[in-house]
Amino acid sequence: MENRIHIDNRHFYRTLLAVAVPIALQNLISSSFFLVDTVMVGKLGELALASTGLATQVFHVHWMMIFGFCTGCSTFYSQFWGAKDLPNIRKVVGVAWTFCLAASLLFFCAGLFAPQGVLALFTNDLSAKIVGTGYLRIAAVNFLLVAAAQPLVAALRSTQQAKIPLYITIIAFFTNTVLNYGLIFGKLGMPRMEVRGAALATVISRLVELLATAYFVFGRNNVLSGKLKEFFAFDRGFMVRVLKNASATTANETLWGAGIAAQNAAYGRMGVTAFAAYKAASSIADFFLMACFATSAASLVLLGEQLGQGNYDYAKALSRKLLHVGLGFSVFMAALMYLCRAPFIGLFTLTDEAKLWTNRILLITALVQPLQNHNAFQVCGTMRSGGDARFAAICEVATVWVIRVPLAFFGALVLKLPIYLVALLCEAESVIKAVILYVRYRSDKWMKNMIEGM
Repeated sequence: MENRIHIDNRHFYRTLLAVAVPIALQNLISSSFFLVDTVMVGKLGELALASTGLATQVFHVHWMMIFGFCTGCSTFYSQFWGAKDLPNIRKVVGVAWTFCLAASLLFFCAGLFAPQGVLALFTNDLSAKIVGTGYLRIAAVNFLLVAAAQPLVAALRSTQQAKIPLYITIIAFFTNTVLNYGLIFGKLGMPRMEVRGAALATVISRLVELLATAYFVFGRNNVLSGKLKEFFAFDRGFMVRVLKNASATTANETLWGAGIAAQNAAYGRMGVTAFAAYKAASSIADFFLMACFATSAASLVLLGEQLGQGNYDYAKALSRKLLHVGLGFSVFMAALMYLCRAPFIGLFTLTDEAKLWTNRILLITALVQPLQNHNAFQVCGTMRSGGDARFAAICEVATVWVIRVPLAFFGALVLKLPIYLVALLCEAESVIKAVILYVRYRSDKWMKNMIEGM
């Protein structure tokens, strides 16, 4: 039936560009945010680079938890937006705030009061733990700032206002860059704090991000704006329906993020040089490739809107067109990343051995990126747009913990392979996951209307 659905190319690309381009630019600037952090800290040497890289693993797990819950809520945001139901969108934001802030308080306490215990999960290098502790204790407040901002950011994207998060990210990026330069190296009249300066710069930029988000929503009479009580007017039944879907995406992203952190714990036990090479490569790759995931975020918004209106056949045809565009773009960006790798590697203060390993990790990343983008499209786009979050969660969590994590430890600690070969070995997980997700996608079981009866 979907083959008879006609999609007007002019309308399709105009709508896709309106939603995806701001998200892609925001992702690009966000990855620049982390690249600048990594490059500046990297100027302090491999120990500083590896230590902060290990310390940020807990922030990665936290971010994936918040991202998971907010994307679970985005299923409702986008479908309610299709139904033009603003009061219920505000209630979903209230549910998201409640969960995200409560869960983030636990991360905040762990980072502030037990940073060495947290770092011991990722490395047994005493020097790395000492340096990383200084970073983690200061940066812990970021857990709460991110939790307060992201429910609103997800709602803005899902109501096709992606330009606003883009503007906010630009403000935060320049704030972070200037403060990093000043506080890490003691420039612009600021104290030289080195690694601790990077942490403080991030905290201040995240605070600016939160205040700017609040201003754009509540200070400029945005459609999402309302009295505080409107955001918390949800009843138990409403909250349970949101939590049922969002808990699956939260478990998905949190356990997947924990799996990647566990993989990196294996890398961290391969030595400072090996992990510094991996950290440099991943920062460079993210700069080029995070924009590719904009098609996944856009598909959640665009497909969710259609499913909220009950247009199942059109949603299926639209999903195929979005997938093809996303894969083509990811191939282009992966090739561009590899062709431009040399000047980026030169930004880091690395040994010749670390530079060689960084180069080889980037080659592997370029080869597997289109496959990873397909997986992200299916998990974060199609399946979440239709509320098929439970299947996506089972697939992602099972493959990362049953395949990727064991392979990381086996390659690093048993076979004692070089870091780039361990990274290649771990990508067997991406291949197996792609097959499972594509079979599910072709079954059409992911298409559901989640707001009916709410």
